[in-house]
Amino acid sequence: MKSPFKKNVLKVAVIALTTIGASATAVAEVSVPPFYAAVMRMKPEGKLGQVISKEEISTPIKGARAWRIAYISSRIAHVPSDLHEPKTISTGLLIAPTGEVPKEGRPVVSWAHGTTGTAQNCGPSQVSNPAVPLNQYFIVGGNSSTDYGIPAVEEFINAGYVVVATDYQGLGGGGKHQYAISATNARDAINAIRAAGYMKEVGAGKKAIIYGWSQGGGTTIAAASSGDYINKTGTAFDGIELVGFVAMAPQDMAALAPEGETTEASSEVLLKNLERTFSDNVFNFTHMAQNFWATQAAFPKKLHLTDVFTYDGARVVDEIMSNKCVHVASDTLNYTYEDKFGSLMKARPTNAKAWVDAIKAGSVPNTRPVAPVIIYWGTKDTVVPPVMGELYREQKCKKGGNVARVQLAGKQDHFSTPAASQPLYIPWIASRFAGEPAANGCAADASP
Repeated sequence: MKSPFKKNVLKVAVIALTTIGASATAVAEVSVPPFYAAVMRMKPEGKLGQVISKEEISTPIKGARAWRIAYISSRIAHVPSDLHEPKTISTGLLIAPTGEVPKEGRPVVSWAHGTTGTAQNCGPSQVSNPAVPLNQYFIVGGNSSTDYGIPAVEEFINAGYVVVATDYQGLGGGGKHQYAISATNARDAINAIRAAGYMKEVGAGKKAIIYGWSQGGGTTIAAASSGDYINKTGTAFDGIELVGFVAMAPQDMAALAPEGETTEASSEVLLKNLERTFSDNVFNFTHMAQNFWATQAAFPKKLHLTDVFTYDGARVVDEIMSNKCVHVASDTLNYTYEDKFGSLMKARPTNAKAWVDAIKAGSVPNTRPVAPVIIYWGTKDTVVPPVMGELYREQKCKKGGNVARVQLAGKQDHFSTPAASQPLYIPWIASRFAGEPAANGCAADASP
């Protein structure tokens, strides 16, 4: 006869394994500023783009006002075939020129930031002085443990544009951040434009452009193929018109997936290839671990962290990603495992097809971009393989899109890409807002 004690121990072990496998219960107990703590207690109720909380803040940008905002957005459904998309709360930053508003309203540029992490305190708008030009952790002059600020913001304000920058859902507004789930991140960038229009005091017009880097580059190209979502009615600001998209070093996981129906065997190969590609150093491994963590969060009914990580690996990754931003997470993995971080992965993934199907469902939609797209990339980028942008362009050109791809001069790496591309995309954006036609980026490789 089995003892009740042993039966209870076994039951507890099964429950613990199931909890970690599903990874649905981890809640980041991190400290956030009061504005975000209050927002996290709110419910995601309202129209898409509706601003449900705002806080005016100071900015050193001359002739500008700035606010922290929280607004209604949505994420892709847990089941791709489900027509219902759960609403979310996203936080962000809004900066607008002062002075007289033109009759047609001010053009809007929506910034989609690069990787900052997956915990609630990783939103760029949470730093003490966020309404400034882009400030990067890795670049000389960086003064924070995270990237924050908005590239070309001063130039855009001087040009009379409204600038809005989403934090993405899960980075200060509650819920689990769907890191690199471009289809969800794109909704946040699109609804940020609606949020700008909802705030009548900023004078936002209907014309808009989305620009982003790295994770935000993937956000940008996903938004470009989200025509149905852009054209939704019944939002807080209907009728927005996206006239262009600027993607710096964009990630596109779906571009690497083979065309046609996936099988368990081909999916297993793809997952192992991703592991090899992003396991050359602990920093890149952290990005991959975040991506797996977030993909499971987006599709919790189909995926378990223990499909791809060991039991201990799933526990460690869940705890780190729930509580730490990317650079601190990378340092933790480096400190704890040194060069053995690969031991967190299973030797052979299980449930591989469901994972690949989820990655594809959460990536760039397989439709033609609604407006011209321009991609900027550097030859020394070892964080986001440039082949992703190359394959994306090839695929979208076949669908009749207008996608230009510009190789930046010199030896530009992932982190130098925003500064190197800025002098090029500022006039490109101005031309789109002026209604000038864009050159056919699919006719030939564009040049700087």
